Amino acid sequence: MDNRVLSLLGCRLPIVQGGLAYVGNGVLAGAISRAGGFGQVGSAGRTPEQMLDEIEKAAKEAAGAPFGVNLPLSEHSDREAYVEVILSNAQRLRAVSLSAGNPRPYIDRLKRAGLTVIALVSTPLQAQKAEAAGADLLVAEGYEAGGHNGPGEWTTMALIPAVARAVQVPILAAGGIATGDGIVAAFALGASGVQMGTRFVATKECEAHENYKAELMRRSADDTRIIERSRGRVTRVLQSAHVDDILELEKRNPSESEVYALVRGEKNRVAAIGGTLEEGYVNCGQGVSLIHDAPSVDELFQRLTGEMREATRRIRSLDTLLH
Repeated sequence: MDNRVLSLLGCRLPIVQGGLAYVGNGVLAGAISRAGGFGQVGSAGRTPEQMLDEIEKAAKEAAGAPFGVNLPLSEHSDREAYVEVILSNAQRLRAVSLSAGNPRPYIDRLKRAGLTVIALVSTPLQAQKAEAAGADLLVAEGYEAGGHNGPGEWTTMALIPAVARAVQVPILAAGGIATGDGIVAAFALGASGVQMGTRFVATKECEAHENYKAELMRRSADDTRIIERSRGRVTRVLQSAHVDDILELEKRNPSESEVYALVRGEKNRVAAIGGTLEEGYVNCGQGVSLIHDAPSVDELFQRLTGEMREATRRIRSLDTLLH
């Protein structure tokens, strides 16, 4: 496959794992890379030392295949400590994705270390700014995605072609993608690959609690909710009693501290890792409607590639309509 994403990331398939706060563990990242995709160790919810431990696990699991790290800038008040760990381990990493903040102050340093820099964007204007700052690759994420999304709430269908027309660097489509036909659709919209998050949570290698995985298999897009709009943020999560409490609070013009008490990272960890979903929240994209099992990463990639082939065959039938 002649594809700019493959050239930049060194992987066999243009399927990239999202950062996955708390559950983007090294074994998962390494398994995705070994299967032909591009895995990323998630730093959200980890100390710099814990991130390093997961990098080491990913390197062992990947067996020589390239992988990277996700750094959500707004999630780390001490982000410089994470950057230093990344720079100290640059020879073990292929790329770093920067999300949830302004990537400009970090791009040059990371690129000088030989790393490919990926920037997450949610509007065409953000894409142009990230390209001008030197990002090698962009993730254009629609608000169908789980976790933090752009306040403009662009959908993936509208965002991808708009970003593809706005920049020259290759883009990965993200938001609501969980199947091979979704991947092919992203290519039709102008992407050179995809980033997937929620689908990878429901795999054997992901360290998410089994209760979290079971809920992903049981629920649908109708069960996702947007929290934190009162703070100017858009965070897509799975409905729970705790999420209902957040939404009720946000109706009452609460203070920043009142909302933060319910959305702080510990409330994510207790559900995603601890398994008590009703006492916290878990990130969940609208692609959850397409998740019905928790296969191994290898099994999932075999399925995705088969679905991609079938979707490509269906698209070829359009030729008969155009002649």
